[in-house]
Amino acid sequence: MSDLHKEVSELERKSATAARLFDIRRIIGGLFVVYGVIVTIAGISPSDADLKKAEGVHINLWTGLAMLA
Repeated sequence: MSDLHKEVSELERKSATAARLFDIRRIIGGLFVVYGVIVTIAGISPSDADLKKAEGVHINLWTGLAMLA
């Protein structure tokens, strides 16, 4: 009975680890970090045309920082 209990415990632990790894919240959070970094980098040195379109606001920088916060 002890071997069966150990085996069941091991399978439960592996199942919980796999569930945490593919949790949708982690995937969405990772995407926010990746997109936040990309948009922040794009917003650090905007072109004059980008600033004119945004009426002088560094919108990419602020949006990227908001995604990373």
